[in-house]
Amino acid sequence: MFCNSKPARGVTREEFGIVLLLAAFMLQATTQAQSLPAPQGPLPPAARWIPAGAVISLELSQPKALLGLVAGKEATAAITASPIYRSQAAKPKFNELLNLIKFLETTLDTDWRTGLAKLTGGGLTLAVCPGDTVLLIIDAEDQAMLNRLHEVFLGIARSEAEKKGQADRVASTQYKDVTAWTFDGKEAHAIIGSRLVIANRPEGLRTVLELRDKAPRAPGGDESETLTSNAAYRAAKQAVGPDAVAAAFVNLRPLLQLPNVVQLLEKQRGNPLAALAFAGIVEALRDSSRLALGLNIEHTTLVLRALVDGKAAGPTNPAAFALPQKKDDGALPNLSVPRRIAALSVYRDLYQFYAAKDDLFPERTSGLIFFENMMGIFFSGRDLTNEVLAQTKPEIRLVVAEQEYDPAIGTPQVKLPAFAAVLRLRNPQQFDIVVEEAWQKAVGLITFTRGQKAMPGLIIDRPIQGETKFTVAYFSSAEAEDKTSLDQRFNFRPAIAMPGDYLVLSSTDGLARDLIDALGREIERPPRPLAETHSLVEIDAEQLASILKANRQTLVRGDMVNKGRTREESEAGIDMLIGLAECVKHVKLSIGRQGELTLARLEARLNLQ
Repeated sequence: MFCNSKPARGVTREEFGIVLLLAAFMLQATTQAQSLPAPQGPLPPAARWIPAGAVISLELSQPKALLGLVAGKEATAAITASPIYRSQAAKPKFNELLNLIKFLETTLDTDWRTGLAKLTGGGLTLAVCPGDTVLLIIDAEDQAMLNRLHEVFLGIARSEAEKKGQADRVASTQYKDVTAWTFDGKEAHAIIGSRLVIANRPEGLRTVLELRDKAPRAPGGDESETLTSNAAYRAAKQAVGPDAVAAAFVNLRPLLQLPNVVQLLEKQRGNPLAALAFAGIVEALRDSSRLALGLNIEHTTLVLRALVDGKAAGPTNPAAFALPQKKDDGALPNLSVPRRIAALSVYRDLYQFYAAKDDLFPERTSGLIFFENMMGIFFSGRDLTNEVLAQTKPEIRLVVAEQEYDPAIGTPQVKLPAFAAVLRLRNPQQFDIVVEEAWQKAVGLITFTRGQKAMPGLIIDRPIQGETKFTVAYFSSAEAEDKTSLDQRFNFRPAIAMPGDYLVLSSTDGLARDLIDALGREIERPPRPLAETHSLVEIDAEQLASILKANRQTLVRGDMVNKGRTREESEAGIDMLIGLAECVKHVKLSIGRQGELTLARLEARLNLQ
């Protein structure tokens, strides 16, 4: 019989485990027998076979659309040409896996793309249920191919069990009209028509089969014990919309009670920067009962939408400083500059944030006290809340960009990116000179401190970019013998610029010049705020890969020292990181409100060339 056929070569345990994982056949134990009429007509949605108390449900309703994007010929060509694939292809186990896949292609008389599409084309549903139960339901388009594949794995499982003298670990039992199997004495699975049901424990499969007996085949029947009866699940499905390629539902209440999650959400209370960055996000999660996720595909872009039903903050909540006060208010679009790696735009009212510091941070940490003391020095004793932060508008933007080094100055051995913060001032005519003085005091303090240690200090200059005169501080490289491998400090040429009502604080004058130009264009054509969006992050992955490549040797050496790895291991790890960056062109994450819900939208444009 076909179930006793074996590959031409021996199959190792590792290969068997990998293939079981890839094909989703590796789960756990068998069930008891009863009798049930054979199924007639189309199978009901998989959600009707899942218990109502499921904590997590992930439904991939259009597998072919996702496979066409990430496993198409263009994507495959890009992956096989990447450093990640080449490093894995050099390993013997990887080649053995490829040989096994070829064996399956020959046995099933198909190629792996077509076979995967036929075996999963009806959809996949993964559910995590109480009692440490995990369920996986796969709906195949080709029932005959599904049965043939099961026979192949059955033959492999029996062969492995016989080698170990554990033939009884591969067994079957009858549950009414359904034959339930286990391949290792732990997992349990069954094929019902064109549907494969897998559970990590026998009780899980029994629950599915019992729900199958009770669940109606058409809407309107008794679904009280199934996931479709869960109001939170139905609301999540409605929120992501019917066109989603994949959707997920998460019951947040039990997850938010886990000690590690509670600790993570509480961390921001003692960290002002974390409270400022994640304001509105943590509050929304803490008050939510459900999370809904929806995945859509737009050409070569993956779009993931996440919605929670918790309110970010009420008008009297200390975190209200992160919420736009008017419907049309929100974060500004990110600034675009040459060689940009990343950009962040947030709506944060710094005045309200610091005015609420006693509620946000009831315990004044040493770091917060030090910050207040230094600000008092830099701003000549002015009140930080009412006289300094009150002068800033709530639109804050950050930019990170790869540097271009002037050969006349030299190139550092370690090439760090430039970074800058851009704020808007309410009264620039009165406050510009105050900020300039505070900045020069900070530069003077750095120079004085370095001088005490007999180290070179900063020199201040006042160049002009366009119509804007700005201030820059720099280290002189005149005495450097080798200008191709300068000290790391030459990555920094701190600058301050104030074009129009904008305040630019940059780590380099090069980025300051680029921002002055970008803001000049913005002054001529003011951008519209992103309505009800309080946070926007963008990553230009190609530029990220570029700077990683520029620092590859430095990163490899650091990895070897910090983690005690060999050069080969470190190079493989860094090359994998670069390869991952090269697989994506652009990533964009926005967070805000959609009616009463908090919405996060993640877009990832893939690089398939």
